[in-house]
Amino acid sequence: MFDKVVIVGVGLIGGSFALGLKAAGAVKTVVGLERSGEALARALQLGIVDQAYTTPEQALRGADLVMIAAPVAQTPAILAGLLPWLEPHTIVTDAGSTKSDVVANARAVLQERIAQFVPGHPIAGRESNGPDAAIPDLYRGKKAVLTPLPENPQAAVDKVAAAWRQCGAIIHVLSPGEHDKVFAAVSHLPHLLAYALVDDIANKAHADLLFQYAASGFRDFTRIAGSSPEMWRDISLANRDALLGELDAYLAQLQGLRACLADADGPGLEAVYGNAQRARRAWIDAIEAAEKPPAQESGTE
Repeated sequence: MFDKVVIVGVGLIGGSFALGLKAAGAVKTVVGLERSGEALARALQLGIVDQAYTTPEQALRGADLVMIAAPVAQTPAILAGLLPWLEPHTIVTDAGSTKSDVVANARAVLQERIAQFVPGHPIAGRESNGPDAAIPDLYRGKKAVLTPLPENPQAAVDKVAAAWRQCGAIIHVLSPGEHDKVFAAVSHLPHLLAYALVDDIANKAHADLLFQYAASGFRDFTRIAGSSPEMWRDISLANRDALLGELDAYLAQLQGLRACLADADGPGLEAVYGNAQRARRAWIDAIEAAEKPPAQESGTE
């Protein structure tokens, strides 16, 4: 499908995209473009990329697709560095966790060449980062959200979608604004809460004792606090307005729970807990139903 794909940022997200394409036989050459020479060397050693460069002139020559897999705050500078060497046929996409800011920055930098940029966001991750964390099946069965622009030719959108499908992803389409509102609620706020809880406990005088007794529930709830602080700093600031709205709503929920505790209101607590349990069960059931293979028809001819 692709003669040459360039990965800007050869860590977990970009590296797994490269490995997924390679595993599917969907790319001839993968080129790494990275500010860190150490990361590039490791990506070469692991077979994530076939060639590696720290500057874009050679990296972009003849490229069919460029994937930007870097913290969203770096997107404007990355696009500005790519632009002088961006060939007319090359499609650029990204894996950023926010979209409205990325689109605004892409428009400002690319201007009349904005049609070559197809924004995207894979809904997948792991606790670890860097090239060593990359795996070929990271996106298998996971959602990849595209937020196409009015200027994008359908063929460009289809090509980006096809690349994600080759990695095993399921394509969804949202507008940039819809995307940011949705993920403020179900991704960005949970990360903020996990970081806040671990930070709060770590700053207590008896933190060692508390962590000594933290078990699986704490580990599960705080797993995402193991993610890259740099990346989540950028995501939080980039989606600030939507995240503030979700945080305010959550604070109101906490105030309601605090009032129930202060008043020893058992039925009030149980009502919240019960509603949450039912909603979570319905969500899990829907996921399991979607993942279940279709039943085989039986019969005789």
